[in-house]
Amino acid sequence: MKLTAVDYRAPDAPSQFVESLRQTGFGVLKNHPIPQQLVESIYQDWQGFFDGDSKEQYHFNRETQDGFFPATVSEVAKGHTVKDIKEYFHYYPWGQCPPEHKAQLASYYEQATSLAAELLTWVQQEGPAAVAAHYAEPLPSMIEGSDKSLLRVLHYPPLKGDETAGAIRAAAHEDINLLTILPAANAKGLQVKGRDGEWMDVPCDFGTLIVNIGDMLQEASGGYFPSTTHRVVNPEGEATNQSRISLPLFLHPRPEVVLSRRHTAHSYLMERLRELGVI
Repeated sequence: MKLTAVDYRAPDAPSQFVESLRQTGFGVLKNHPIPQQLVESIYQDWQGFFDGDSKEQYHFNRETQDGFFPATVSEVAKGHTVKDIKEYFHYYPWGQCPPEHKAQLASYYEQATSLAAELLTWVQQEGPAAVAAHYAEPLPSMIEGSDKSLLRVLHYPPLKGDETAGAIRAAAHEDINLLTILPAANAKGLQVKGRDGEWMDVPCDFGTLIVNIGDMLQEASGGYFPSTTHRVVNPEGEATNQSRISLPLFLHPRPEVVLSRRHTAHSYLMERLRELGVI
């Protein structure tokens, strides 16, 4: 199975996109409304942030989970024992952020969240009516007024050759949230696990937008929309000397939103954060 980019402007874009989500857990969009220049400027500016020392002034807040997470506290993917090779910054509109980067991230956050709400509408409309009937409320309304959606600026540093055995940039995992919105990174490496167990490269043409299902949408849809396993593999050859910047927006409902008989958005998030060891 191959992932193919869907033209956001095409008349049948919603059906093509949702079918891709259903079959692979991922959808790739081209000709989408988020400005490529904005994404590129964020990548450039934040490379400087991660290369500098000022990042230590924004050390993360354990209670609110905003700020800079150094490689020493990087996540250990569920089911794994070795930390990922990465560092990252968690941005929320209400959280800490270097002043020189605030306007840029705020603009991207607003535009990406708006597009994500539209994509949730596509999922709601194109999925079976029987599945939609079980949503506690329409999918787009789940994120209205939410202050939990998280923009993560990820930095995968160059490899030095002394990495822990078995460590990769991001071990195989599933996301926690409803949808993840991800502009193509500045280097390849993202892979998704197909239904046949084989790993597929996710198209990374600069300017495309990658969207994947998270566990919360899987929970709310009774498993109809699968939260698919994905990873970021280590580069080879000359690429080992290059950083990789990534900018996922993790779309989260309001905490009180009911996902299923088992979980609200809050209870599900807390369960997964405990599994990851970050709370």
